[in-house]
Amino acid sequence: MENLTPRALGFRMPAEWAPHAATWTAWPYDEEKWLGYLEPVRQEFAAFVNTLARFEPVHLVLHDEESERDARQRLAGPITFHRIPHDDLWLRDSGAIFVTRTPPSGPVEVAAVNWEFNGWGGKYPAQQDNQMPLQMARILGMGLFEAGIVMEGGSLEVNGQGVGLTTRQCLLSPARNPGLDEEALEGYLQQFLGIEHLIWLGNGLEGDHTDGHIDTLTRFASPYTIVTAVCPDPDDPNHRPLQENLEILRSLGGFRIVELPLPKNPLWLDSETRLPLTYANFYIANGAVLVPIYGDPHDEQALEILRPLFPGREVIGLQSRYLITGGGSFHCVTQQQPAGAIWPGQTR
Repeated sequence: MENLTPRALGFRMPAEWAPHAATWTAWPYDEEKWLGYLEPVRQEFAAFVNTLARFEPVHLVLHDEESERDARQRLAGPITFHRIPHDDLWLRDSGAIFVTRTPPSGPVEVAAVNWEFNGWGGKYPAQQDNQMPLQMARILGMGLFEAGIVMEGGSLEVNGQGVGLTTRQCLLSPARNPGLDEEALEGYLQQFLGIEHLIWLGNGLEGDHTDGHIDTLTRFASPYTIVTAVCPDPDDPNHRPLQENLEILRSLGGFRIVELPLPKNPLWLDSETRLPLTYANFYIANGAVLVPIYGDPHDEQALEILRPLFPGREVIGLQSRYLITGGGSFHCVTQQQPAGAIWPGQTR
């Protein structure tokens, strides 16, 4: 019922640069999942979490005893450990999405939204991951709104003022919400996240098993600044889709559009699977922006483009050469919990 939705109660999803109480993420486990790269993945992940913990508290989800023992040996700082069985570490997609409201008197209040997660259209097991928002809300004692449709946090980008970005390739995938068209999906996003105007881009990166998540392509750096990935090589399969997205963004008016190159050199998981390397999968934390880099000639150029866009934040490049073998990077593994008082409303 509409009168029970977050929007009706004054909640909406804030921008990522709004103050955080903490970041949620999960520790990598299972050598088989990581195709033999688990140790170098854990090394990169530890560097990421230890850097993040310099700027804000971290809630770290652990699958089992071995994961907890390993994580405790590698990590330091304000980190809270939670033993929760899960399928994989991509909490941007499986975790709760948080929304906030500012009542007439008193502090900002924070609630959570639970979407269904089906492993990016049934590509991977997701039964345990689909329970993650319930677990997060339980731990926090937080009210949880039930949206009832499939949605992944990596498929959405917001500016905190009612504007959102997404791709048709992902949201209109028939393996996610068959029967829901653009108008219906916009209605859900309006009612549950407060997105009043949704900008639809086209397709995503070659090799992206999420079907074109926006957080590998195009990001808000401020309410009116959009950073978007480009590929200048006309022979690269990524060139045309990214150019088409750029043209859509340029046609909007009212936004500053900043071009961010892809890494120069492609990386391949195997002879048929190109990895979706991108600098756009950065994570905006309190006081910092953590950017994936790959030992690529474009790494420093990307950091120099991003630094002036985030005044007051330290823009830090961290290696993601092995983490990207799982299909994502720092934004994909994180979910920000906005600062504010816990809204203890009943599960809806």
